[in-house]
Amino acid sequence: MQRREFIALVGSATFAWPRIARSQQSVPVVGFLNGAAPELYTKFLSEFRRGLNEMGFVEGQNVAVEYRWAENHYERLPELAAELVRRQVTVIAATGTPAALAAKATNTKIPIIFTTASDPVALGWVASLARPAGNMTGATQLNMELGPKRLELMRQLLPDAASIALVVNPTNPRVAEVQTRDAQDAARSLGLQLQILQASTADEFDKIVAGLSKRSVGLVIAGGDSFFLSESTILAAITVRHAVPAAFLGREFTAAGGLISYGGSVADSYHLAGIYTGRILTGEKPGDLPVYRSSKVEMFINLKTAKALGLTIPPGLVIAADEVFE
Repeated sequence: MQRREFIALVGSATFAWPRIARSQQSVPVVGFLNGAAPELYTKFLSEFRRGLNEMGFVEGQNVAVEYRWAENHYERLPELAAELVRRQVTVIAATGTPAALAAKATNTKIPIIFTTASDPVALGWVASLARPAGNMTGATQLNMELGPKRLELMRQLLPDAASIALVVNPTNPRVAEVQTRDAQDAARSLGLQLQILQASTADEFDKIVAGLSKRSVGLVIAGGDSFFLSESTILAAITVRHAVPAAFLGREFTAAGGLISYGGSVADSYHLAGIYTGRILTGEKPGDLPVYRSSKVEMFINLKTAKALGLTIPPGLVIAADEVFE
């Protein structure tokens, strides 16, 4: 479904839904499940609420939200999902692949709205993007597909490098496996050796980046993981401290000193998840709502970091960037 068609579809029902919501005698409850920490997701929560508001729902007025955060301890997600099921929430917004996996494993009846950078069909969440059929639907980002592109960008910035490192989160194995396979294929096509490194905490990340600084190896941080996303400013600061050129996704990483960011818009997917959550609250079925595939891609470049690393950013990349930090 094209974005224009999606917005038109949303708009066609906007006038009816607020009246339905006001007619409810009890306030519906949304369960919000995420693998990270709330203080690091302010921007994304704002987008989720904006989507809800566009559908006529305002938190604290005609809808309540029960939040469950795993604080980057993914092993807690199944119990947190079970809490929401016991709470008998109307719908679960499971943002991020680990949260959606836990929500699906815990519940097959309550509607689940997901955000993910993975393929929901391959994961068995939906029958197809156009016709999900079950109790799950949501929004996908391009961050898994764009992983090889970040590797290619590092190749452009480090033309003499024989090796590039990819860091994945071992506590998110299903995603890490796909990221590793795709990166290995891309590395072979680029004539690069690929080192696969693992980190699930900032301390672990610090140690592996410190090791790379001694070998002049560029680093690509795998996208599509809640830990990396929520800690992006900390991870960027670590790469700056060890003078390691690194690529990730999102403005926050580059604004904090990371060299380059390239990826799909996570904020866009949260906004769309808020819209779909609102549609479920008005009585629509998840199986009837096509999975929305966000096509918004953003690139950010930190020229100050490039200069400190002795790197030259190709003019074409600078022109193409959504924002350049100097």
